[in-house]
Amino acid sequence: MSRRNKLKPAGGKKQNNTAVATMDAFSNQLFRLGYGSQSPLEATEYPLTRMTGNYALLNSLYRDNWVVQNVVGIIPDDMTREWFTVTGPVGPKHIAALEQEESRTALRDSINTGLRWGRLYGGAAGLIMIRGQEGMLEKPLDIGAILPGTFDGVYVLDRWCGITPGPELVYNGRGCMEPKYYSINTEDGRTVARVHNSRILRFTGRELPFLERVAELYWGESEVEALYSDVVKHDNVANNMAALTFRANVDTMEVQNLDQLFSVTSGEMQRRFWNTMQAQSVVRSNFGMQLVNKGDQVTNTQYTFTGLQEVYDSMCMDLSGASRIPMTKLFGRSPAGMNATGESDLQNYYDYVGGLRESKLKPVLEQLLPVLCMSAWGTVPDGLNITFPPLWTPTAKEVSEIAKAKAEAVVNVFQAGLLGVDTAQKELKKLADETGMFDSISDEEIAANRGKTYQDVTALRDPLMGLGYGDDMNADPEPGV
Repeated sequence: MSRRNKLKPAGGKKQNNTAVATMDAFSNQLFRLGYGSQSPLEATEYPLTRMTGNYALLNSLYRDNWVVQNVVGIIPDDMTREWFTVTGPVGPKHIAALEQEESRTALRDSINTGLRWGRLYGGAAGLIMIRGQEGMLEKPLDIGAILPGTFDGVYVLDRWCGITPGPELVYNGRGCMEPKYYSINTEDGRTVARVHNSRILRFTGRELPFLERVAELYWGESEVEALYSDVVKHDNVANNMAALTFRANVDTMEVQNLDQLFSVTSGEMQRRFWNTMQAQSVVRSNFGMQLVNKGDQVTNTQYTFTGLQEVYDSMCMDLSGASRIPMTKLFGRSPAGMNATGESDLQNYYDYVGGLRESKLKPVLEQLLPVLCMSAWGTVPDGLNITFPPLWTPTAKEVSEIAKAKAEAVVNVFQAGLLGVDTAQKELKKLADETGMFDSISDEEIAANRGKTYQDVTALRDPLMGLGYGDDMNADPEPGV
């Protein structure tokens, strides 16, 4: 067949090149499985509730439920437990002045409060308070105009307490758009101040897609919304387990013709029956004895709680996974299982909190650091950096093992002639922050050993020392004495 005939469709019909939309899905109608089947799984829906906007429900949950309080507060407490340190061309006196300024304004508590309300309500804001600039809130914050000692801290407002983002947006330099101005309102809705975004510290909850951020007025999602269904399941299971304890020991007494007693007899006979039952309940002693008529049979039924602990643990695990907090911290429980320490869970959790410190807390502190520097020092030096100490603290034995392993590695490389004395001392001094050792090596000692190698510090100073050919070994070493 020729190439021309191969390109023609069979039967001489014209090919249809129109794109057709296809819907691929698994379906088994006979067993009611898959797409379009009448099964409970296919009947499941996820309606858009936006529970973050339900201020009354969030308040009720936070005030009444200790699990919600832990979910909201544990992570901010861990984020601010090990406070940041400033590195750069500053001395100990400047660091002490900066720490004194932080203590005077209770900065750590304010940041913790902002993070906490941001997680609960989806958004909160901190107003940078500068003494003498109360009438300049609408203008951008001029760092050079901040006088020493005029920083008065951060005033935190959650998104429902009178701070409203404006419609005008500006690029924040970190990949998203933010409101340029914020309005601070009173309880009756009257605007008392219009604040520029450079004077506002933002604390948001879980990140949302753009359209949902617009729906939430450029705030985030409450942490409670994502785990609300798990909180409901946990509370219902816990309360049902508590209610079952009242049915743990039930006494059953057989009464002849009980149905006729309730349906045929008079009210006086029924009243006498109830009085008899009440009297038997009263005279029952603490030793489990009960007085009944001869011939009446009393049966004791005891409820077994087998399997309830596993059900409750599964509810707790769901809550732990939804909140990203280990069970040992969220519920205050010891690790379960043989040889279980929970260290791996805590290490993973601290890694997650460390990521939050870099993504959520560090931008806030970087915006606030120049204000602190101007108020404490009167200037902002170049090259300042914010670092966070590790959350996971090793034991004394682990610290000694780390110090030994790293020091031996430095010594081995030094003895091999690959490092100079000054470089080896610098490497040992770097271990001070991690191990608390070798911090006493001064910069003068390092400078004095510049250019020296292992062969230089181990060679003999006088190669002829001790040979003494032709000398009198018994001669007085100090003849002038």
